[in-house]
Amino acid sequence: MTTPRTEHLVLAGVLTEEEAAATVHGVLAVQREDGAIPWFRGHHLDPWDHTEAAMALDAAGEHEAAERAYEWLARHQNADGSWYAAYADGDFADVTDRGRETNFVAYAAVGVWHHYLSTGDDMFLDRMWPMVYAAVEYVLRLQQPGGQIGWKGEDDGTFTADALLTGSSSVHHALCCALAIADQREEPQPDWELAVGALRHAIRRHPERFLDKDRYSMDWYYPVLGGALTGTEAKSRIEEGWERFVVPGLGVRCVVPNPWVTGGESAELALALWALGESDRALEILQSIQHLRDQETGLYWTGYVFEDQTIWPQELTTWTAGSLLLAVAALGGHEATCTVFGGEHLPRGLDPDCCN
Repeated sequence: MTTPRTEHLVLAGVLTEEEAAATVHGVLAVQREDGAIPWFRGHHLDPWDHTEAAMALDAAGEHEAAERAYEWLARHQNADGSWYAAYADGDFADVTDRGRETNFVAYAAVGVWHHYLSTGDDMFLDRMWPMVYAAVEYVLRLQQPGGQIGWKGEDDGTFTADALLTGSSSVHHALCCALAIADQREEPQPDWELAVGALRHAIRRHPERFLDKDRYSMDWYYPVLGGALTGTEAKSRIEEGWERFVVPGLGVRCVVPNPWVTGGESAELALALWALGESDRALEILQSIQHLRDQETGLYWTGYVFEDQTIWPQELTTWTAGSLLLAVAALGGHEATCTVFGGEHLPRGLDPDCCN
């Protein structure tokens, strides 16, 4: 068993060095030999959460394990550049959801860029470039005239034109990372630059172009986490939703008014706060969810129903642990994680000339 690099994963009231190592080992214990990282053993894998867990492994210096996760993606990419929404945890990659969700597909670019920044491995970037290119091209085929991204494609080539604010915000982040990869390879992608600018304009100025999911905390903070909203615009959005979604001492509600806080949403909000320069509030959020930690495995329960004082659902998920490790890595100054989520070092694309 290797010893993870945990010097930047130690955070007062959140993780000791021993606890950080246990959490990393908890994720590694779930990863399969073929590189796949399901939610937990016996459950399914989805490409987005698989990538988030792989990024957490890179933040802990587990680069070989992370690379195996990206090789799994490369082997299972569909001919059109997409991935399916869910794969069974078994000896074979049996598909359990044949939808092709655009934010799931795009997120590979975030992970690949994070791995490259963590390792400086040019050969890895060369191998992954065709995968990233095909994934971005698939996603942009579902971009709508207003800039928003249709949220899902189907096996028969049809797609859902309706757009989700959370998903499109995640795609915005992924497109910026894809542009960074293209820049590193000196392969400019002007169409991508236009696409990310149009998408950002839709997120910033046209909420009516997205399905109304205002009850979900992800719709609140994801435009900030995905880098579409920055500066005073981002700070205002966070302040507007704070009392609605944050439960002091417990974490962040997944959906209002449900009395349910979730670890993944809480850690992601902490990342968004860190990106805004609000490390103190980010730390408070991360400290508030330590009641979700399972001391035996080092992993984290998905959520907690505070009215009933009950852990629910009864699952310890790799993506919850991954999101926490990434938030701690950002607060701890891990360079690759800071670059990917800080935003100031990512390309922004081209803003549209019009203001419609």
